[in-house]
Amino acid sequence: MTEKIIVVGCTHAGIAAVNEILKYHPQADVTVFERHDTISYLSCATYLTLGKTISNLDEAMYADPDYYRAQGIDMRLRHDVIDINVEEHTVFAQDLETKEFTTESFDKLIMATGSLTSIPTIQGVENPKVKLCKTYEEARDLCDEAQNDERIAIIGGGYIGVELAEGYNKSNHEVILFHKKETLLDRHIEPEIADKITNLLEDKGIQVKTGTIVKSFEDGANDTLIVKTADEAFEVDMAVICTGLLPQADLLQGKVDQLTNGAIVVNDYMETSNPDIFAAGDAASVKHNGLQTDVYMPLASQAVRQGALAGINVLDKRLRSIGTQSTTGMLIFGRTLACSGVTLAMALDAGINATKVAYKGSYRPDFMPNAHKVEIELVYDRNSRKVLGVQLWSKHDVSQAADTISALMHYHGTIDELSFIDMLFSPNFDQPFNYLNLVGQLAVKQENGYLRT
Repeated sequence: MTEKIIVVGCTHAGIAAVNEILKYHPQADVTVFERHDTISYLSCATYLTLGKTISNLDEAMYADPDYYRAQGIDMRLRHDVIDINVEEHTVFAQDLETKEFTTESFDKLIMATGSLTSIPTIQGVENPKVKLCKTYEEARDLCDEAQNDERIAIIGGGYIGVELAEGYNKSNHEVILFHKKETLLDRHIEPEIADKITNLLEDKGIQVKTGTIVKSFEDGANDTLIVKTADEAFEVDMAVICTGLLPQADLLQGKVDQLTNGAIVVNDYMETSNPDIFAAGDAASVKHNGLQTDVYMPLASQAVRQGALAGINVLDKRLRSIGTQSTTGMLIFGRTLACSGVTLAMALDAGINATKVAYKGSYRPDFMPNAHKVEIELVYDRNSRKVLGVQLWSKHDVSQAADTISALMHYHGTIDELSFIDMLFSPNFDQPFNYLNLVGQLAVKQENGYLRT
């Protein structure tokens, strides 16, 4: 008998799931429900378009609904799923064009509904000059408005907020970046590197207001917007909310196990507490290997991996998730920031006897041209000596170094092993001891030498 699979949400996770279903379960009857009329938009295209790195938002689309229709997938765009009946195995949805309702049955369901912008409780946040920046439609609105607006306020100093600040700056806008925590990117990096990013943004003419909570948005004169904090008022043309994401999982509330924020808890096969329902991407939890617990981590890379696993396992549980180290990165005004694992604050909050060490040195011999400095913060467990986290900052592309440390941490590598792990040497690429070896050696020195082996 042909089994019927319904995928709710054609997000990055949903697309990845369908791709794997086509490979491993080509006999399945697959229906995809998606609320929007576009799929596969990479939200990083917003700042890349604003900053003229790419010419338009459509360049970041990587999947075509007609391709999947040609493969036999029932693609129902502009369909809003209203209810999922887990007992009867049915989905109740509305066609947003015709307003007609439909009920479809399923044998297995993959929840890939993604996330929503976490909108802060700010007076006046509903003002039409206050924008969001997650979906394709929202991004198009931002790019259209950028033609007419000159002064932009960005609320939230995480990855999205910092990247947007760069994009608007490169398109000759005046930018004010507000962040309620004392340092930018506080969930990802140590304060020392955050300060360098703040200084870089300010050197480019961006106002950075850390430790600052926006209290209200009000209409100003001449069709402007007033952004008020506890102490100041700023007149801008538009504000953009970048204060984080929340799982879009209300359809399964009370029907499967969820984290306190609503993220759907999944096992290593992406299976929920209901064995006929799988979940992946921004709607689901993920196992953080460093913290050894389920967390919420809305990353495109994680969504694609989880979606692929859900598609592989939906009819035949064969491949387990190996968890995550939360590896991330960004390019900001020609500098690379690359991170993996936890910060020192996160490790200490988890009860780990952790500390960190800082390294700064040329990525390759100084007799070579452009031997840019690399700055590294390495977090490790003083008891086990296991590496827990790393952040790298340089004009040189050090992004793959974070991937190297991610692999090391996955296999429980220690500072002693990092100190002497085999890495290539060529003066074109690095020093005789790679900068990762050298930061490991600094950590060993801080712990008064190597363990006997």
